[in-house]
Amino acid sequence: MDPLEIPLRDLHLPEMIGWWPLAPAWWFLIVLAFAGLVFLLYRLFEKWRRNASRRVALKELARIQHEYKDGVDEISLAIELSDLLRRTMLAYAPRNEVAGLTGQSWLQWLDQGLDDKPFSEGSGRNVESLPYRCPEGIEDDVDVQGLINAVKSRLQTPLPAEAL
Repeated sequence: MDPLEIPLRDLHLPEMIGWWPLAPAWWFLIVLAFAGLVFLLYRLFEKWRRNASRRVALKELARIQHEYKDGVDEISLAIELSDLLRRTMLAYAPRNEVAGLTGQSWLQWLDQGLDDKPFSEGSGRNVESLPYRCPEGIEDDVDVQGLINAVKSRLQTPLPAEAL
């Protein structure tokens, strides 16, 4: 037989394997990634919600600082800072742990989780004594900016887990 007369056809390669429909393992990975994303968004939302009192307290601190710059005296400033600290710490920690603290024990409790001890050993200790001082008796021994920085540091720094 003549090779040119043989009824042969060209070779046909099979079609390329498509990416759709996906294999079950890919569907599993997609569901797993989606579940991970939902979990991550939930955790971020919970963190944002837990820090609501922190955000409000920092806004209140900014308002108090602005009023002090506008001419409020040191005693009024210390009263407002003391009140802000007490209200905010009651929102962070259990009431029975915080509400009864006064004096040095309150200042030591405020120092939890802070690197230096601004309340029991630094300028933050004025938050406890300054509201009760005579306005004429305030000398240059009061570091107002140090007091504000100590309060801001306490508000920005989360309490250690064992304190809660």
